[in-house]
Parts: sequence; structure tokens; C-alpha cells
Amino acid sequence: MPSAIVLHQSGAPENLQFEPVTVRDPLPNEVRLRHMAVGVNFHDIYVRSGLYQTLALPGTPGIEGVGFVVSVGAGVQNLKAGDRVAYIYTGYGAYAEERVLPADAVIRVPDGIDDHVIAASLLKGLTAHVLLRQVYAVKPGDWVLVHAAAGGVGTLLSQWATHMGAQVIGTVGSAHKVPLAERNGCAHIIQYRQEDFVTRVKDITGGAGVQVAYDAVGKDTFFGSLECLASCGHLANYGQASGPVPPFEVSTLFAKSNSVSRPSVFHHLRSDEKRQAAAVAFFEALKSRALKPDNITPFPLANAAQAHQAMESRSRHGSVILTI
Repeated sequence: MPSAIVLHQSGAPENLQFEPVTVRDPLPNEVRLRHMAVGVNFHDIYVRSGLYQTLALPGTPGIEGVGFVVSVGAGVQNLKAGDRVAYIYTGYGAYAEERVLPADAVIRVPDGIDDHVIAASLLKGLTAHVLLRQVYAVKPGDWVLVHAAAGGVGTLLSQWATHMGAQVIGTVGSAHKVPLAERNGCAHIIQYRQEDFVTRVKDITGGAGVQVAYDAVGKDTFFGSLECLASCGHLANYGQASGPVPPFEVSTLFAKSNSVSRPSVFHHLRSDEKRQAAAVAFFEALKSRALKPDNITPFPLANAAQAHQAMESRSRHGSVILTI
């Protein structure tokens, strides 16, 4: 019998229990998968802690994985047993050895890309694609501010934006992350705990500010990010690692005709066509080495609690995955 991580009550990482589970056969237009690796994201942390009450309990968290098809339900035309696939899926259930999900949620994975790389970077890579191509279309020469430039999404944003010809200003929380941000292509790096990043951004850009700021930190950096924007600049707040952003007056944006968004990759990639196109672009960027995910820390599925503790550690950098 396969096993999975089951969350019976929100709270501490220790609430993630490894238990035997029953996995049914796929219904029409569904597939059953055997995971090889599963991504661990801050979204999972918020679900486990209770900040996001979007998983019916008891339930299995996790929204992305990579593996192979075990069996397909009636009506599934383009997949067969043995196919290597990956997915991001808001229906949860990824922290498992095996699972069933809709066939249209999965994405074929090309040869030549390691399972660990896919598990560590699919959601982050598709998020970066949405942020750089759809939320704000980055152009050569743009000034781009990336907070947490040595983190999971921040790494890919910095690498991809640099590859696109942008000038990336990255912020990091400690000195040992500076070399990581440099490897990611950041032209300028700010240690935001040691320096006023608003002042530094204005100095770097000659007072003009940045065309776009990508901020997953939230409460601690949001208003500073607004100050960093150029006229008609955009702030994409796509996470809240330091806490939710407090309410503010929309009229604040009028001073420089700025705009703010709180994007979700799932809304932007809500159709199969959009999701597949973004995945193709992401896989091509991996194969060309425009994107180079590294510092991947694997934990066995049974040790999901330790994986969450690693994710929440201030000293951690890179990505965390679960392996089966």
C-alpha cells in the first residue's frame, strides 16, 4: 500500500504525518501517477500552519510533483503508462508516493532534465515566466528589483531577467548570499538588513527608480518597493514571507502613476494552452542553461516535517524537495 503525508490539524511541522493511504483507480479523464520527487513551497508552509485554510483536513498538502504515469482513465488520449510528466495543481495531494489527478493538469517532461530539477523549479519557473512575461513584460535595459534574489523564485527571476537584457538589482538578507546573487546575474546586490535598499536603489538608478519590483517578502519591504518604482513602474507582490501587507490608500500610487498587482500563477495559467506554452518556454530556458537551478536540498517524503523546518530557516537558500 502506498504512503503519503497526512495533515490532521494545522500547526507545527510535526503535524505532517507519514501514513499508509488508499489510492483509487483513475476515473475518466484522470491519470494515476507514481512520484519520483515533489516540490516544497512556501504555499505548503502557509497551508500547514493554518495561514491558508484551503486544504480540507485531514488532507495531503503539496501542489507540484514529477513522476511517471501508472495508469490512465477512459477518455485520456495523449498519455499512457510509463510517460514522464510533471504538474502544478491547486487540488493538493502531492506529498504522496502515488496519486490521481486530472489528465489535463499534467505536463510532459522532455528528456535531459533531471527529476530533482523539475521538482525544485517547475512552480517557481512558471511563476517567474508569468511575472517576467505577463504581469510586467520585461524589456532589454529595464531596471528590475528582485527581493530575495538568492531564494527559489528570486534565483530564477534574476537569471531569466538578466538573460532577457534587464539590469537586475537583487536584495539578500545576509553576506553569505551575496555570491549566490552574483552567480544569478544580479548587476547590483543590496544587503537589505545592513543598508537602506530604497536609498541604494535610487543611487544605482540615478534617481530614476526601477521599472518593476518583484517582492515576495511582503510586509517588511512592500512600501519600500513602492518608493523604488520609476514613473509608471509596477510592483508585483507575489508572496508574504514577512507577513501580509497592511491596507494602504490607493491614491498613494498617483504620485508616480504606479501600479500594484498580487498575481497568482494559477490564474495566469488557468487554461491548458497557457500552461503548456509557459512550460515549453521554461523547459527551453533550462535546456539552454539560461536558467540554472542549484542548491537543491532533498529530503525523503517521510521527513516532510524536517523539509518544512529547512524551508522556514533564515539560513537556508535554494530549493527544498521531497524524494520518493
